Amino acid sequence: MLNSQAEGAGSRPPLVTRHLLLRFVSIVGASTSFYLLLSVVPLYAEVGGGGHGDAAGLTTGTLMLATVGGELATPRLVARFGYRLTLVAGLFLLGAPAFALAASGNAVWIAAVCVLRGLGFAFTVVAGGALTASLIPAERRGEGLALVGIVTGIPSLVALPLGVWLVDHVGYGPVFAAGAVAALAAIVSVPGLPDREAGSPDREAGSPGRDAGLRGRDPDSPDREAGRPDREADPERPIGVTAGFRTPALARPALVFAATALAAGILVTFLPLAVPSASAGVVATALFAQTAAATAARWVAGRHGDRHGPAALLLPGLAVAAGGMLLTALTHSPVAVVLGTALFGVGFGITQNATLTLMYARVPASGYGTVSALWNFAFDAGMGVGAVGFGILAGRTGYPWAFALTAVLMLTALAPAWRDRRTEGARA
Repeated sequence: MLNSQAEGAGSRPPLVTRHLLLRFVSIVGASTSFYLLLSVVPLYAEVGGGGHGDAAGLTTGTLMLATVGGELATPRLVARFGYRLTLVAGLFLLGAPAFALAASGNAVWIAAVCVLRGLGFAFTVVAGGALTASLIPAERRGEGLALVGIVTGIPSLVALPLGVWLVDHVGYGPVFAAGAVAALAAIVSVPGLPDREAGSPDREAGSPGRDAGLRGRDPDSPDREAGRPDREADPERPIGVTAGFRTPALARPALVFAATALAAGILVTFLPLAVPSASAGVVATALFAQTAAATAARWVAGRHGDRHGPAALLLPGLAVAAGGMLLTALTHSPVAVVLGTALFGVGFGITQNATLTLMYARVPASGYGTVSALWNFAFDAGMGVGAVGFGILAGRTGYPWAFALTAVLMLTALAPAWRDRRTEGARA
């Protein structure tokens, strides 16, 4: 039971509350809007660009890089305007510009729309992510984030393959409109959410993890100022994004997650182009398998992490994801493509939950906005760089070799994953 008050002899706080349920509405709306168009817009750009994969890669790259820029700015916006106003602005920018996609297939026009939608997506995931973290009890953080992952994953599970399928049956215009409406309709749920006062630390009453972060004497702690190792941590002081980048305890999990996100951006952008056109059904099945596997893996990883700690999951999650990408390189085998993407989804889901849980546990509540920005930066920068870089690489090597080389590249993140596991073991 998600809201069981007791487990064994100990009491556990409820996980699902009214505010969390209300937050799920905006999560579903934003996720549906984002994933419904994620593979559709590259296809649309490819048609307008004369069938060149570079156009497809640039659309995803533009979307993700605009998202990255927005994510770095969002903590300041939240500090000034609060969660709710930032979240409303994000949902509006994610949804409204999608109506304009049908006006032109010109690459510049599509890229401009992607910039606006990327900024909107950044506002929703960073402001919304910090708000969500404040609604989850610290002792159930892994399970709570896994539940949020499922709520996010179900729309992606349905919308990602559905968008590709709908384009073949109803055309691009209705799909663009559906993506716009999904985000805009979710705005009505935002006024019922709790907010934070402008200019106050990023905390809510009863928010999780006050004492769960790395503190005082740990040199990796984000609560230590650069060059001031003797200064005591201030749990009320927000952690800046720049300080977060310089903090190994946050940077290592973010780097590991970025390696898997890089591959995720490649799959959603190029799988429809890499698989022979006669196997269009295989693409929809593979995308479904990937999102389903990732959603299930996030839940299992969250429950395991709450009981045994999430640090030990980084290495196996990364290895499984790389193995799945390598299997997907057999693009002319439908079985290999579906199994490979499903295997990648398992590894991706594990690293999603483990890295985010670790990062939230290593900061005080005032750092939740920064963790949300860093983690989403890793997600979207990885996807954007992966999409642009893969498009260039595949033009020279072909898709199978490009997928295989991506798997090898992912394995370079084993080094920070191993270092993080050793550091965590020494700390324990």
